[in-house]
Amino acid sequence: MTFKKITAEEAALYVKNEDSVGFSGFTAAGCPKSVPEAIAKRAEEEHKKGNPFRIGIFTGASTGDLIDGALARADAVKFRTPYQSNKDLRALLNSNGTHYFDMHLSELAQSLRYGFLGKVNVAIIEAADITAEGEIIPTEGVGISPTICRLADKIIVELNHFHPKEIRGMHDIYEPADPPLRREIPVYTPSDRIGTPCLKVDPRKIAGIVETNNRSDGGKFSPLDDVTLAIGKNVSDFLVSEIKAGRIPASFLPVQSGVGNVANAVLGSMGENREIPAFKIYTEVIQDAVIKLMNEDRVKFASGCSLTLSPEALKEVYSRLDFFKDKILLRPQEISNNPEVARRLGLITINTALEADIFGNINSTHVLGTKMMNGLGGSGDFTRAAYLSIFTTPSTAKDGKISAFVPMVSHLDHSEHSVKIIITEHGIADLRGKSPIQRARVIIDNCVDPAYRPLLNEYLKLGVKGHTPQNLNCCFAFHREFSKSGDMHNVDWKNYL
Repeated sequence: MTFKKITAEEAALYVKNEDSVGFSGFTAAGCPKSVPEAIAKRAEEEHKKGNPFRIGIFTGASTGDLIDGALARADAVKFRTPYQSNKDLRALLNSNGTHYFDMHLSELAQSLRYGFLGKVNVAIIEAADITAEGEIIPTEGVGISPTICRLADKIIVELNHFHPKEIRGMHDIYEPADPPLRREIPVYTPSDRIGTPCLKVDPRKIAGIVETNNRSDGGKFSPLDDVTLAIGKNVSDFLVSEIKAGRIPASFLPVQSGVGNVANAVLGSMGENREIPAFKIYTEVIQDAVIKLMNEDRVKFASGCSLTLSPEALKEVYSRLDFFKDKILLRPQEISNNPEVARRLGLITINTALEADIFGNINSTHVLGTKMMNGLGGSGDFTRAAYLSIFTTPSTAKDGKISAFVPMVSHLDHSEHSVKIIITEHGIADLRGKSPIQRARVIIDNCVDPAYRPLLNEYLKLGVKGHTPQNLNCCFAFHREFSKSGDMHNVDWKNYL
């Protein structure tokens, strides 16, 4: 079948006001770039005419600025799910300018298939290649592409020539059957292939091909500093101690690591520590540290949903595809983040907390309990199913004016029942088998910044007698003080009793 070649502006005309649009990719990796920008410009033009134009947005996770940013600035977002990290979209949703529902990433594709979230009208997919039979080769990220292609009325393909056709073979596309026909997902080691190397779509649904040559947005993370390096070392030292204690097999276990500079520091430190065997990764986002460790033969294989790499690291992967195609698989997030697979593989999961309380509960999403930062992402998919769940965080923020540890989290994403280990630059809190008061003492003694330890120890003395010694008059004093004076150090418990 011969597909019609169209411009991005012509493609944007297929998207109507009130449509729900699914985009490929996971983070900025694999996201279309030209068509979303054209949709945003169309929205602006319609608004100038006095016409409404807003769309619902389904993506794999966060996106590049040309989706979330451009559409938010154009006031073209009717609703958004499941995850975002764009400052303009964040401002819009925190001002209630649009609706946003935060979801476990592994659940989005099946929620769409079940009809929980309404119809998908248009799917917009970035591709490295497409065949006349409707075989689409994704680029650096897969996300929810198989499901939105199957459900959408129309598919628009951005054929991005920046990405080599030879990337074919790096993807493993698999979509499970729905109940009551669902079977086990047959992944027993991170390198198992269970699907096809491409998306297979009905070619009659492809409305057109938009040819582009757009560079990837790339992974932009903060440089490593003394704090993140110390966290990384504490994680690797802890894992070595677990191997020596026989609680992690000597051959080690697959690792899931979250996104960002702390995750890069953790993986880098694990790679440098030769008491940790060369290991495999089963995760959602493959970052620069993984590529470096593959070159050093410290990471043997990585299964993920996206290559969220710096331009330099992506260039290296593309220049040595024969080497990396034997070591990397990119899957839909329904598989990369699947709790069934995580539990079977015995993953060591390492994710970042925005805030923790002294009893082991984690807030991953909300600042001061009300303002959404990014979203839950895949942390919940992995944490509850993990062999060993670890959360990392710097102990303070805003030059020490914010403590990452508070009496009670202002928003709960992961309860104490799922959180096994917390690690900061100061040390390690092993929460396994401990009562609430024992957890509080080990967290304060080992993870809290020394400047905040006296305040939190005083709080424990104020706790109402019971299994969990909270004081409901004082439990949000840290947050209230920051809102009032801008510095949690200024808490005086007498003011809250």
